[in-house]
Amino acid sequence: MSVLEVRDLTVDYRQRGGGGFRAVSHCSFAIARGETLALVGESGSGKSTVVRTVGRLLRPAGGEVLLDGKPAGRRGAALRAYRRRVQLIFQDPFASLNPMHTVRHHLARPILMLHPGHSRARLDADVHELLRSVNLTPAGEIARSRPHELSGGQRQRVAIARALASGPEVLLADEPVSMLDTSIRLEILNLLDRLKRERNLALLYVTHDLATARHFSSRIMVMYRGEIVEQGPADEVILRPAHPYTQLLAAAAPDPGASRESLAQARRLRQEARRDAAAERREVLLDAGCRFRLRCPHAMEACAGSPPEAQLGGGHSARCWLYAQLTVTGGSSAPGG
Repeated sequence: MSVLEVRDLTVDYRQRGGGGFRAVSHCSFAIARGETLALVGESGSGKSTVVRTVGRLLRPAGGEVLLDGKPAGRRGAALRAYRRRVQLIFQDPFASLNPMHTVRHHLARPILMLHPGHSRARLDADVHELLRSVNLTPAGEIARSRPHELSGGQRQRVAIARALASGPEVLLADEPVSMLDTSIRLEILNLLDRLKRERNLALLYVTHDLATARHFSSRIMVMYRGEIVEQGPADEVILRPAHPYTQLLAAAAPDPGASRESLAQARRLRQEARRDAAAERREVLLDAGCRFRLRCPHAMEACAGSPPEAQLGGGHSARCWLYAQLTVTGGSSAPGG
């Protein structure tokens, strides 16, 4: 059974001079305890907006968020109860920690909100246990430190410990390693994976990195301009991408074992993708059509209409006119895949 369910989530931003911009359109997904679901897409695709809206930092224009089948609280005690159970881990660990306070202060506050009668000794014991759970030792020394005295990886571990302090059931990790050195990214992802298993957490992992999404998640959703265009089991989505946008992401992903010619081709694809995306942002796109059609090598007249979500089998689906005639039975190899 899903612990967190998002139904038809829509988020609009207001723009200067009037009007609005639809950042997320009709997004739906569910996560079970002990599961990692990856949300993948380029910068500006709406991934962080989804996380912040599910974390109740932004108000949606439509749709609903359910926790254990019940609507998420919107204000007061109900909202505070929801936030205790659904915690966020932000991209920048330095910006998310107050530089004026010690690590102990950051971890003690959520503990005291749950257990206001804690003695100082008990509070210190709980803080130290949280620090040890994220591999920060000696715990007493770390607790006395301020964020600027720690490395980027240590700061992110503190941010993870703070998220765990309220005993959550769901973690929303918004690109948690993108601002860290490459050498420690794997350590942080392994830490999150271990904590998920030990605490039976539901983890939404937001990233632009297809390789880590495949390795650390059981399912993947691919987002483009605020819409989920493909989703399914991690291996299916990465190894047999169906949507042309997912195929573009997979082709542009660097492969350390690739030849020099393949790496050069991947760089060209990434440059072309950035150029195409910049050109597309200058175009006026209607919500009615496929938002990828200006960049799609398979674009056709039907793409001016809203594409259907085709079921490709085994929980794999793609929102694309290329598969409009497919049924749930069987499967399909993607064009060019």
